[in-house]
Amino acid sequence: MNMDQALQTFIAEANELLQDMESLLLQLENNPEDTDTLGAIFRAAHTVKGSAGLFGLDLIVSFAHVVEDVLDRLRAGEIAVSRDLVALLLECFDHLQYLVEVVAVQSNEPDANAKVRETALRQRLQLYRSTPLATVANQSIDKMADENPGHFDLWHISVRFGPEVFRNGMDPLAFLRYLNNLGSIKRITTLFDGMPELTQLDPESCYLGFEIDYQSDASKATIAETFEFVRDDCQLHILPPHSKTEQFIDMIKSLPEETSLLGELLVASGAITQQELDSALQLQENAPLASVAAPIGEILVEQRAIEPELVQAALDKQNQIKDSKSKESRFVRVDAEKLDELITLVGELVIAGAGAGLLANASKDEALQEAASTVSALVEAIRDGALRLRMVPIGDTFNRFQRVVRDVSNELGKSIELKISGADTELDKTVIEKIGDPLMHLLRNAMDHGIEAPAIRAAAGKSGTGVLRLNAFHDSGSIVIEITDDGAGLNRDRILQKAIERGLVSTDAQLSKQEINNLIFEPGFSTADTVTNLSGRGVGMDVVKRNITALRGTVDLQSEPGQGTTVSIRLPLTLAIIDGFLIGVSQASYVVPLDMVQECIELPDKEQRSSEISQYINLRGEVLPLIFLREYFSAGGSAGRRQNVVVVKTATQKAGLVVDELQGEFQTVIKPLGKLFSKLHSISGSTILGSGEVALILDVPALIHQLTGSQSQIQNHPQARLDVKPLPILRH
Repeated sequence: MNMDQALQTFIAEANELLQDMESLLLQLENNPEDTDTLGAIFRAAHTVKGSAGLFGLDLIVSFAHVVEDVLDRLRAGEIAVSRDLVALLLECFDHLQYLVEVVAVQSNEPDANAKVRETALRQRLQLYRSTPLATVANQSIDKMADENPGHFDLWHISVRFGPEVFRNGMDPLAFLRYLNNLGSIKRITTLFDGMPELTQLDPESCYLGFEIDYQSDASKATIAETFEFVRDDCQLHILPPHSKTEQFIDMIKSLPEETSLLGELLVASGAITQQELDSALQLQENAPLASVAAPIGEILVEQRAIEPELVQAALDKQNQIKDSKSKESRFVRVDAEKLDELITLVGELVIAGAGAGLLANASKDEALQEAASTVSALVEAIRDGALRLRMVPIGDTFNRFQRVVRDVSNELGKSIELKISGADTELDKTVIEKIGDPLMHLLRNAMDHGIEAPAIRAAAGKSGTGVLRLNAFHDSGSIVIEITDDGAGLNRDRILQKAIERGLVSTDAQLSKQEINNLIFEPGFSTADTVTNLSGRGVGMDVVKRNITALRGTVDLQSEPGQGTTVSIRLPLTLAIIDGFLIGVSQASYVVPLDMVQECIELPDKEQRSSEISQYINLRGEVLPLIFLREYFSAGGSAGRRQNVVVVKTATQKAGLVVDELQGEFQTVIKPLGKLFSKLHSISGSTILGSGEVALILDVPALIHQLTGSQSQIQNHPQARLDVKPLPILRH
C-alpha cells in the first residue's frame, strides 16, 4: 500500500472513530459511571492521535493530545463527567473532524476562524487538565500518608541481594537511598532469613533482603532501573499498587493492534519490564524437553513479576486483536465509484441478457434456449449479489441524530429523548446518503413544533420529557421510515385557516383530515408566528417532499391532537435494478415494480362494463378502484375484447391497473428521466427492453394517490358486481 492509499485509509477510519466517539459521549452523558464507554472513547482518541502522527499531521496530533489528557483524567476519576464537559468534548470532536477534512484531506492550513476556535477550546480544556483533586487540594501526599498509614495505594518492592554484591563493590543501602529520589519509602522490613549460622558466616558475602512499601509516580521500568547495576546479582520483584493495576489494565486495552504477543503487550503497557520478560522467556526456553513449557503468563506470575489479573487482561486483548484481524480479513474497502461502475455494468449485462433470451426464443433452438435460461439465472444471481454490496444498515444514519436531538433540545429549552428501532434494516447506500437531509428537517420540525415545552406537557398530564421515535422496517419490497413524536399533534383548524389566507384553498372547500395534513407540504406554508433559527420561513417541508419524491418515494402524515404526529416515508430498496412486471397498453409497454403486484385478474367483456375512465369492482368483497391506463395515458386506439387487471398495492391502498396485455416478469434496469420530463406525473423512470425498445416505469403510489385523493369518494361509490377470474403472473 503506498502512502496515498494509507492516508485515505486513515481518513476513513478517523471519520468513523470520531462518529463513534460522538455516539459514545452521548451514552456517557446519560450514564456517567459507565467505565467501558469512557475507555472506548479514550482508546478511539488515542488511535486517532497515534495514526495522525504516522503521517506527520502535527496539528491533529497536538490538539488530540490535549483532548486525550482530559479523557485520561476522566478515566482516573480525577474529574467527573458533566453536561458541560460532554458539550466541550463534542465541540472538540467537531473540531477534530474539521482538522481531518482540512489538514489530511485538503492538505491546507486551518482558516483564521478555526484557529480562534481551537485556541478557545484549548483554554477551556486546560481548566480540566489542571484542576486539582478535591481530596488532595490542601494537603501534601506525604503529610496524608503520615497521618493515615496504609491509606495510599503503594508499590511493593521485594529484593534479595546476591552474595557477590559486596565483592563487586556495591552497597545495598545506596540503592535504597536512591529510591528516595524517585519517591518515598513508607515502610521497609529487613529480611535475615538468608543469614547462615555464625560459624558459616562469610563477612564478604551479602545475605540481606528487603520488603519495601514505596510511594512514587515513577513507572515500573524506572523503578527497576534503580537496581540496574545489580540486576544479575539479585532477585527483584516489583508489584504495582491496585490503582496502578487498573491503569495497566486500561493501558493494555488501549494499545494499538499491531502487537499480539502476550509478553510484548505486557511490556508495552508498562506492567512488566523487558528484563522480566527476557528472564521469563529464558526459563521457558530452558524447560526440560520431557515436559511441556509453561505459558509465559504463568511463568511471570510465578516469578511475582505481575498479577494474574494483568495477565488475563493481556490475554483478553490478545483475543480481541485476533478477532479484529479475523474480521478485517473478511472485509475489503472498495471505492464507492468502483462499486457504482460495477452496478452500471451489471445493469447493461441484464439488458444484454434479456436481448439474448429473446433471440434464443425466436430461434426455436431448444439447446440455445436452455443455455440462455442458464445465463439468465446467473445474471440474476450476479445482479442480486452486486446490489447487496451497496446495502448498508440505516442505523449509522439514525445514530447521528442523537447529537442533533441533544443540541436542539438544549437550544429550545426542552427535554427530548430519541428512541431508535429497526437500526439493522438495510437500504441502498445511495438512498441513505440522500435521505439524511429530509430526516434531519423532519426531526428538527418535530422538536420545534411538535413537542411542547415541559410546563405545557406537565399541564396536559404528560411526562416532562418528550419522546421522538425513529423506526425503519421493510414492507412490500420497500423500506418504511417513521418519525413519531408524542407532542401536541397538528392543529388542523389553524392549518386550514393559514391555507385559506395564503390562497391555497378556497373558503368553501371541504377537505378531509388527510388533505388538511398534507397542506403543510405546500411550498411556503408555515403556521409559525415568529421566525427562529429552526423554522418559521415556510421553507423545508415542501423540499422534504420534493427530495423524497425524487427518490421514487412517498411521504404520509398522520396526527391526533394532543397525542402526537407520525410521518411515514416509503422508499424503494434500491435505485438501480428492480424486478418488474411488464404490461402492454396499446402499442406501448410499461413496467410495474413486481413487489407491488398482488395478482392479475381478467376483466369481463367491454360490453358489460361502463365507459367511465375510473370505476370500481368487487374483488372478493373488497372495493377495488380501477385505473384504465389506455385512457389515462391517452394511448388512442380501441381496447381488445378482453382486458386484464393488475392488482397493485402500496402501503395500505390497493388499485387495479386495466391493461391490454400481460407480458410477464422482467428484470428492470432503471434509467432516470431527463430534466425535460421532470414534471411528468405517474412515471418514475424508464428502462430498455431486450428488443431495444424503451418502456416507462410506472409510479404506482402516485397513480393510486391521484385516483384515491378523497377516501370518502371510494367509500360512497356503489360496488360494481363484476365476476373476475384470477390469472397467473407470467415470466417474460
